[in-house]
Amino acid sequence: MGAVGVIGSGAWGTTLALLLANKGITTTLWEHRAERAPEMRQQRENVLFLPGFHFPPMLHVTADIEEAVREKELLLLVTPSQRMRENVRLLAPYVGKETLLVSASKGIEIGTLKRMTEIVEEELPGSHTRIAALSGPNIAREVAEGKPTAAVVAAYESNTGVHIRTLLTAVHFRVYTAHDVIGVELAGALKNIIAIGAGFNDGMNYGENAKAAFITRGLAEIARLGIAAGAHPLTFAGLAGIGDLIATCASPLSRNQQLGRRLAAGEKLDAILKSTHTVVEGVSTTRAALQMATRYQVEMPITHQLSMILFEGLDPHKAVPELMMRDPKSELEGML
Repeated sequence: MGAVGVIGSGAWGTTLALLLANKGITTTLWEHRAERAPEMRQQRENVLFLPGFHFPPMLHVTADIEEAVREKELLLLVTPSQRMRENVRLLAPYVGKETLLVSASKGIEIGTLKRMTEIVEEELPGSHTRIAALSGPNIAREVAEGKPTAAVVAAYESNTGVHIRTLLTAVHFRVYTAHDVIGVELAGALKNIIAIGAGFNDGMNYGENAKAAFITRGLAEIARLGIAAGAHPLTFAGLAGIGDLIATCASPLSRNQQLGRRLAAGEKLDAILKSTHTVVEGVSTTRAALQMATRYQVEMPITHQLSMILFEGLDPHKAVPELMMRDPKSELEGML
């Protein structure tokens, strides 16, 4: 197997780099802050984002983007969604014409409303058949610990998907392939919104019935928008859909779920975001999703209420009654 570059050294990027290096694949992890790369090389650990996991010999850390990208068989792009475009522009001069490109970031670009693979294709013309998206119920620390899980890689070209599946599959990390790039990406991005609401539910002790109902109706909302944007309905019943949604809404390790809990406890959004060194993707995705809902004329009541809480100061205790008292409708409205 050829060498692999992982662009982005957050918890998920580091986890994927560890997974590949532990398979014996030469892996280069790119850290964008020049001062952190030598620290990580010396410590053989990502103390900031994934403490407690020793780097194997096949894992190298660099702040040199050319070193991370040149002559790589595969590039895993694991940067914050709102910085994906600038990072792809940074690496573009060094990407080989045969290099496979996998987005493992879950978000939607504010303003353009582009998915991550759309950004990659715009910045690297002619790369359509080499692009894929990775998603699924993958809490980074659990994967790093070797706990079993599954993921899905969606690619426009079947051979691309199969090749990436082979590179990423490990004993504890089972990878499936799919063709619905749109659905896999939108499911992965939009579920972060619902996870914030699930955190509200837990923080306000509404109980398991309410949480199950909220997650289920959240999935319906995600599916409505995804289908309107061109996704296949069944994608939302798969690993990138209900699988990722369950994991992110249930796990205390989920940054979006924790954000909801802290907001329910009375903390302010700005203070929460300033107190964490990780990116909570559901915040920016909420803004983008409402713009997409307007574009496709799709009703997204949960996302709308969460937006009111996040950005307009709505009391979370008032949001639930408003959702509950909406006019009753068919459960599958907007999905048939």
